[in-house]
Order: sequence, then C-alpha cells, then structure tokens
Amino acid sequence: MRKESYKFFKFFIQKEISPITRTVISSLIVVLFFYTAPVLVNIAKIENMEFQNNSKKILAYTLNNKDNLLDNDNKILNEKDLLVDILSLNDLETDTVRLNASTIKQLFEDTNYTLKDVREKKLVKPVALTLLPGEIKMIENTKKRKDFFIQIVLPLILKENNNIKLDRKRLFSIINKSNNTKLEKKWLEKKYKQYGVPSKDLSVLKIRMDEVPVSLAIAQAAKETGWGTSRFAQEGNALFGQWTWSGEGLQPKDADKNEGHKVMKFNVLQASVRAYQRNLNTHSSYKEFRKNRAKLRDQGLALDSLILSKYLDQYAETGSQYVEVLQKIIKQNNLKDFDDAKLLPSSIELESLI
Repeated sequence: MRKESYKFFKFFIQKEISPITRTVISSLIVVLFFYTAPVLVNIAKIENMEFQNNSKKILAYTLNNKDNLLDNDNKILNEKDLLVDILSLNDLETDTVRLNASTIKQLFEDTNYTLKDVREKKLVKPVALTLLPGEIKMIENTKKRKDFFIQIVLPLILKENNNIKLDRKRLFSIINKSNNTKLEKKWLEKKYKQYGVPSKDLSVLKIRMDEVPVSLAIAQAAKETGWGTSRFAQEGNALFGQWTWSGEGLQPKDADKNEGHKVMKFNVLQASVRAYQRNLNTHSSYKEFRKNRAKLRDQGLALDSLILSKYLDQYAETGSQYVEVLQKIIKQNNLKDFDDAKLLPSSIELESLI
C-alpha cells in the first residue's frame, strides 16, 4: 500500500474527525464506486472490441432457419426477414451435377462467350453455373485460370446487380408518386425488412438498395477463393469467405476453437453472390462504403471500384493491406472493363436494362 493511502486511512479511522463527517465521506465513496464501476466495465469492453475483427460477420446473420435477432438502429429485427430471399434461393432444388472444366469451356465456346468479346461489345451471355469445376486448380496457366474464373462469376454478379436495378427502378417509381397502391406498400414493407430498415425511411432504403461494382465483386471473389481454387469455394460455393456461427458452414483448419466460426456454405453459387451483396448493403461495418457510393450517385458519376474499395478495410483483418490487394487485383487484371458490361436478357423484363 502506498504511504499516502495509508495516512489517509489512518486519519479516517482515528477519531480526528467527527462521526457525521466520516458517514458523509463513506457515503460519497460508495456512491462514487457504483457510479464509476459500469463506466470502467464499458471501457474495458471497448478496448477488447477494438482488436476484434468485424470482417465477414455477415450482418451477424447465420443463414439458418432459426429466429435469431439482430440489433440494428436500436430496433430488433428478425434475421430471417433479412435473408428470406437468400434462404429460398439456397434451398432451391438444383441439378447438383458438377460440370468438369472441359465441359464448361465447351459450353462457353458453343455460346461464343469470351472475355475478349465482352471487353469489346460489353455484352455477357447468361450462362449461370451452380458449382465451380474442381479442375480449375489444375489449370497451370495463370491467365487462363483467372479468365476462366471471371467467365464463371461474371454472369452471376451481373444477374444480382440486375435484380437490384429492377428493385431500384421500382423504388424510384414509388418515391415519385404522391399516392401508392396497396401492392406497392406491401412491396415496400418487404424491402424494408430485406434491407434492415426498421425506421421505414425511404432515403435509407435508397442508399442501401444499390449495386456493387462488378470489378470490385470479381476482385473480392478472386481474393477470397484464390481464383476459385480454395477449399471453401470448391466444397461450399463460398465465393466471398463469409462467416457464420450457427449456420451451415465449413470449419477453417487453422481457426481458433474458441471462436467457433465457420465459413458460410451455399448450395449454389448465386446464393453466395446475393449474400455478399446483402452484406455490403446492410452491415454496419460498410456504412461508409454505402455513404460514398451514394455520393457518387448524387454527383452523377460511375460507381468506381478503386474509390469504393477504400471503405472495405473492415472486410478483412489486414485492413488497409486488404484494400491494397483488391486494388492491385482490379488494376492488374483490367477488371474495370466489366463495370459497364450488360447481361444479355433471359427474360422480357430484363430487356429494358440493356
């Protein structure tokens, strides 16, 4: 015990002060303790949280069918509402036959689908694969392997962006009307839940319901899967390395047992892309990403992946280094060539987007 403290307590115990004074001092000490204790506890929590990784925690969602809750904007949301369309897509009965690489290459040749052609004409054939070929990691030529991976994921990313475009088009139509029909109001309710907007603020929904630049999505898929060669991509259709704590997933080999997280598993590649976009469009970690995307919209500028990638430093533990890697992938592989590419329509409804 420090000497100064000893003197204080000695003085306090001895009868050098009146009983009333001692009672007052004691009361003040007790009150002070109960007042400061919660503050100290919160500070300790904040210090611990500061070093925790918020990357890939998928909205705190788990892609399961349990009614887990998410605290967002001080209101409680049902995570199933946020993921209902992803869950339904993930549960679709699909042909689970994994096409080999040679069959897929032949399919691309038969449909005249080449990246050179896409770069020139900006049109992409709607070839949607459900699984990655296992042989992709056996393609020794790095450029051929990368191009093959891009050919596979490009239509999937464009398809999800098209879905958002159609929703966004309908949203603006509703915003510009003085009165909305019951059907429109019902649609809005669904989208408020889907995008985690309990306040039912149209301006918030407009910011969240927007596209992810194609080049950025390709770069993140490439980084997270090693251009389609990772175990998570091959076994779980996990293109973006998203985490889950209670949903179906794959256990990382080097993961801390105490963390208990898994890499989210999907039945089809399309569900992985949709979950990734929903993650960027709703998770609090990417609020700055959405804010700056909205700024580009307001200025009438294109969604620049090199600008927006700066706000994805929380996606990985490496932070700013992760951003540098993404930007390097985008530049070295000329991925911005695909930002203005259009997916050839597979339905009359999509023809308006071409």
